[in-house]
Formats: sequence, structure tokens, C-alpha cells
Amino acid sequence: MLSRTNLLLQKLNTRILILDGAMGTMIQRYKLAEEDFRTPSLKDHPKSLKGNNDLLSLSRPEIIKEIHQAYLDAGSDIIETNTFSGTSIAQEDYKLSHLAYELNYQSAKIAKEVALAYSEQTPDKPRFVAGALGPTNRTASISPDVNDPGYRAITFDQLAEAYAEQVKGLLDGGADILLVETIFDTLNAKAALYAIQEVYEERNIPLDPTEGGIPIMISGTITDASGRTLSGQTTEAFLISMSHVPLLSIGLNCALGAKELRPYLKVLAKKAPFFVSAYPNAGLPNEFGAYDQGPDEMGNQVEVFLKEGLINILGGCCGTTPDHIKALADLAAKYPPRKISDLELTEN
Repeated sequence: MLSRTNLLLQKLNTRILILDGAMGTMIQRYKLAEEDFRTPSLKDHPKSLKGNNDLLSLSRPEIIKEIHQAYLDAGSDIIETNTFSGTSIAQEDYKLSHLAYELNYQSAKIAKEVALAYSEQTPDKPRFVAGALGPTNRTASISPDVNDPGYRAITFDQLAEAYAEQVKGLLDGGADILLVETIFDTLNAKAALYAIQEVYEERNIPLDPTEGGIPIMISGTITDASGRTLSGQTTEAFLISMSHVPLLSIGLNCALGAKELRPYLKVLAKKAPFFVSAYPNAGLPNEFGAYDQGPDEMGNQVEVFLKEGLINILGGCCGTTPDHIKALADLAAKYPPRKISDLELTEN
């Protein structure tokens, strides 16, 4: 019997897999109040917690479960954990750094329970959980102080320590994949990869997915029309910077819509020795920060790079909903995945 990792590799070699859509966009639909973010132990917490979406995995787990189910019903093969801000660094804004491990553990546990339930219903379409590691709210490459360009608000070691804690929580909760996403600073991402390597070595987990290891996905974000990450790298430079680790996939998400993302995906599709992923926003935000692009319009733009054979994993980022994901899943079913040399499967 194939392991879940090798089952994932097998599916990737035969079709385009569908990632889910935006978690935050769906949470906003519930119109939650401050009390929804408070567990009994946080009843008297001095800081406002509204908007700390990761905390809902503890305070309102049924909401997170419903969102996962909605995306699986729409056709997702891979659902992301509700842990985009799950590091102790990001949680420090709410004075909740001490909850980082628990947030990641419970978020992965919720997602895994839902994924397994759906997998049992349709064994030919297994569902997988990607443990989401967001970029944190601090950058190791850029000074936050224009008057002191040499200053950094965080060190590499601090980032690596926080990411290691997050990785342990996600793995203990049952994540099938680790997804380092929305990377605007490659040095932050390198800290995440370093942490993953340290935890894998500590736990005797192979780094290479073809050897039975837990796969690693990388997804960067192009911040504007310059085609560069916030820390200044081109797409090809970003790829080269990440290629020292045997990744499952590399790709792009957020910041841009599908139409704007296409030229940079072409670079990855041409040069990456890994699978390629894309989960763009539902277009560009309007003046109110909302996303107006509907499923059909987004689908029309995505279909261009489906026809060109650019991707292996497809989903949605900001502004996308289960309706968007269903439209993308229906489209992707019509096209073969981007071709790379087939990964050798083992029985590990």
C-alpha cells in the first residue's frame, strides 16, 4: 500500500491537483465579534483578539471545519491549515506567542479529520492537508526604519526557532505536506526551510519526498509589476535560492491575479525541476480592498496557462471562495498537468 506521500506523487503525475481558496475571505462571511475569538482561558485577555483568525481553530473550530468542508465539496484535493499567522512571532501582536504550538496542532488536526473523512467517501480521490507556514509580519532582509537601513526587526535564528515550533505542531496534528507560502522575503523562507530540515533530521524524516519524506511546497509572491519579490528577487533568482532542498513544488500566490501572474509562472514552468503551483488572487483589489473578480472571469484567465501546460497544482488566494475553486477544478479536469520527469515511487 502506498504511503500518503507516494499517493500524492502518484496523483500529481496523472492530473492537476486542486488547492483550496482563501480562508480569510470565508471567515469574513461569518461576521464574527470579539467574543468569537476568545476561549474560556482567554476570557480576560487584555488585548483585542478580533481578527486573529488562527485563534478560531481553538475558539470556533466548527467554523474552520465548515470552511474546509466547503472547499472539499468544491473539488479541492489539498486543503490548507488555518495557520497563516501561526508563528510565535506573528502571535506576539496579540500577546499569544505561548499558544503557537497549540494553534498549529489543533488546526492540522481539524483539517486532517475532515480530509480523511472525505478520502474514505471517495478512495479514488484522496484529500491531503498542507500545513501552512506564512511569511510572518517581520522581514529579515529589509529594515523597517528608513533612517537606519542596517537595522533588522528579526534575526534568522529567531525566525528558524519560531518556524521549528510551528512545524512540530503541524506535523503532530497530522499535516501531509508543509507549505511555506506568500514568501516576500527569501531569507525568511530560507529560515523556514532550515527549520524544516532541523525538525526532519531530529525526527528521522527523509527530506526527499520520493524517499517517503513529508513533501515541502514553496510559494512566493510577486509584489508588483516589476516582477520581483519584496526583497528584490526575480522569479528565476527565487527559484535558484530555493532549489537546494528537494521540494515537491514551487510556485506563486497572492498579490497578483491570474492574468498578471502568467509571465512569472512561465519562468517557473520552463526552469523548475519540481512541480509548479499557482494560487492567484481573484484579480486585483478595488479601492476598498475587496476583490470583484467572479469565478467565470478568473477561470477564463487561468485557462490560458492551463492550455499552455504551466502548472501541476492550482488554487486560489485572496478573494477566492468555493465557487471560484469549483470553477477552477472543472477547468483543470479538462487539461493535462505540466510535464516533468516522473518521480519514482517507493513503498516507504
